[in-house]
Parts: sequence; structure tokens; C-alpha cells
Amino acid sequence: MIGSGWQTEGTVKVSDEVIAVCAVNATLKTEGVAGLSGGFSNALSKNFLGKELMSKGIKVSQSDEEVQIDVYITVKYHAKIPAVAWDIQENVKKEVQSMTGLEVTAVNIHVQGVEIPESSEGTGENDEK
Repeated sequence: MIGSGWQTEGTVKVSDEVIAVCAVNATLKTEGVAGLSGGFSNALSKNFLGKELMSKGIKVSQSDEEVQIDVYITVKYHAKIPAVAWDIQENVKKEVQSMTGLEVTAVNIHVQGVEIPESSEGTGENDEK
């Protein structure tokens, strides 16, 4: 019947790259995050697969209706790491679920480093000699 509405005739598969882009956006919007960290696995992926990953710092594992995401970050100096990690988990889960409809079962945070400011002027650290 024409015009009777949508019928489900097949499946929708969301690529890992699409999920990763959602995760990247949600992560970079989180306060306390200095950036994403590529890590060893992304270097291997680029070299062996011959392509640059747009999702540097994100690893996506998905099955049927579930998604697990690993996020590799650098935090800003003085950021409270547990709070930043919690915020990333909440933001990434909400963003990916709303964009894809897939259930996010885990968002694992891997803190790879801390971004230290270039100068310590005004912090009082170098006031005494």
C-alpha cells in the first residue's frame, strides 16, 4: 500500500567512524579536556590500514545494538580527573545514543597526560627564590 507509512525492511548499520565523530564532539565540549590523545593503536591503524583515522583518541567496539567506547584524553592542569571522566562518560553516552539510537554500555576513559601551561606567571609558584 503506497503512503501507508514506513515498514522495517532491512537494517541500519552505523559505522564506527560516525560513532567516533559523535564521541569526539562530546568529549571536546567537556570542561577540563585539553584534547584527545592518539595513542599506539591509532598509529598502527594508520600505518597498516593505510588511512588516517578521523577519530583520533577514540576506539569504538560495537555489536548488534550495543556500543562500547574507549576515550583517550589529555586533561588540563588543575582539572579534577574523576569529575572530568564522569562528565565525558555522561556527554558521550548521551550524544551517541541520541544520534544513533544505539545503546552505549560503556565509556572507558584513559587519561594519557596532563597539559601544563607554558608559563606559571601569576600562579605564585615562582614568586620565592
